[in-house]
Amino acid sequence: MPERNRQSTSGGPARPRRRSRAPQQGAGRTGAPRGSARGGARPADTGSDEPSLIVTGTPAPPAVTTFAELDLPTPLSEELTRQGVSVPFPIQGATLPSSLAGRDVLGRGRTGSGKTLAFGLAMLARTAGHRAEPRRPLALVLVPTRELAQQVTDSLTPYARALHLRMATVVGGLSIGRQAAALRGGAEIVVATPGRLRDLVERGDCALDQVVITVLDEADQMADMGFLPQVTALLRQVVPGSQRMLFSATLDRNVDTLVRRFLSDPVVHAVDPSAGAVSTMEHHVLHVTGEDKRDATVRIAARDGRVLLFLDSKRAVDRLAKTLLASGVRAAALHGGKSQPQRTRTLTQFKSGEVTALVATNVAARGIHIDDLDLVVNVDPPADHKDYLHRGGRTARAGASGRVVTLVLSDQRRDMERLMAKARITPHTAKVHSADDELARITGARVPSGVPVVITVPTAEPRSAGASTGRGGSRRRPRGSGAPATGAARGGAGRGGSGRTGGGTSAGRGGGGTSAGRGGGGSSAGRTGGARSSSGARTAQPRRRAA
Repeated sequence: MPERNRQSTSGGPARPRRRSRAPQQGAGRTGAPRGSARGGARPADTGSDEPSLIVTGTPAPPAVTTFAELDLPTPLSEELTRQGVSVPFPIQGATLPSSLAGRDVLGRGRTGSGKTLAFGLAMLARTAGHRAEPRRPLALVLVPTRELAQQVTDSLTPYARALHLRMATVVGGLSIGRQAAALRGGAEIVVATPGRLRDLVERGDCALDQVVITVLDEADQMADMGFLPQVTALLRQVVPGSQRMLFSATLDRNVDTLVRRFLSDPVVHAVDPSAGAVSTMEHHVLHVTGEDKRDATVRIAARDGRVLLFLDSKRAVDRLAKTLLASGVRAAALHGGKSQPQRTRTLTQFKSGEVTALVATNVAARGIHIDDLDLVVNVDPPADHKDYLHRGGRTARAGASGRVVTLVLSDQRRDMERLMAKARITPHTAKVHSADDELARITGARVPSGVPVVITVPTAEPRSAGASTGRGGSRRRPRGSGAPATGAARGGAGRGGSGRTGGGTSAGRGGGGTSAGRGGGGSSAGRTGGARSSSGARTAQPRRRAA
């Protein structure tokens, strides 16, 4: 039995306060089956070692091939046209008829398959025409990482703005006070990481008793990161009988338990369940020696084009980023030990091309969404096949081509063979040396310049995530920051993000001092003091953190 009492279709879930007399088409929950019967749900034989997907007892509506076949609100259809989105991805065409009708949805698909719009369009369409009370959102999206929260917010903000819906993003690492203020101002949609949302609920700054649509995005990653107890506690607070959508690249036993407990007679759609099913993605396992691995890595990072390199620990990430900067590669480190503003700036620089080699730990695997990234390198092989799929999912997105390269030492070969077999991937395997033409052919590796690199750091700190535009006004985000955008309230279309405030920067190992943004400044000393240059440059001496 699911942990909710599914109400009858005629009664429906609790309704939020309406902003207008009649909601937009598709805003009502219809066709919601009763939870008591479970729709005759039964396991399906998938032929894999993952737990079986639940088979729905109620037939799903047929898939659509165009957005015109869906009864979307006119502003939403017009915004799709403005964004150049004309043909739905398979997972969108398959799930939207069900989610717009209010059905629970279980979608399994790899990152880059279009999942954000698959749940986002339905969530926005069904929320349109309603107004949230202070501290009481109407729809909730739970994600595992700060970067993914920002990505979801950025992707959905134009569509929310078109419907005059307000969005708030609440994640750790940024001011909880500002996020609480955004919720007090009212937000129909909240995108959150479980830990920060739990904190806001416990403080009394957010209540989930009016949430009628809940989305769990990248549910398997939330399970892997130990968030399931928090997710379970949050789900128990939303409106009983309300709609729930869960999207995941894999369905391990923890996620399977979540599905069976909280989804009732879900419509199940599986699209590209593994990276091995993506014809545009190449997989290469390159055997290297321990003595040559460093040189091979540096040459790969020096390629003409961007590359994402994964290592196991924060210490190893910082060490490699420092080595690359000293070798002439425009590199930056990304891991959980960095502050959220640092992580946001680094991702912005990587997207713009100012940073060409991003060195990251697994914490970034689900939060990096970069268009046209064609190479991912596992400098350290992943621990299991799920980590491999998560890392590889950063490339070959939305039909583009890409390569995943894994550097393997002699004592790692057997484990790598087992991992690939479990992922159902047959890679191209070769033994290479850093100076080999084969390495250059596969990865574009080349000799770095050897001239140490200086990368400019934006001096304006993002103010906060979760700031929400007010009625009739707007705020602008600092240039160069990646602060999560927000939707606009009725009467004023905002550009999203935080206000232009002064921001002090934190100096690296050898520097300190002040740096003023527009409207004020702050200061933060480095380890050894000294004056920071007005250009805000960082050198090839990145700050070191313990693993």
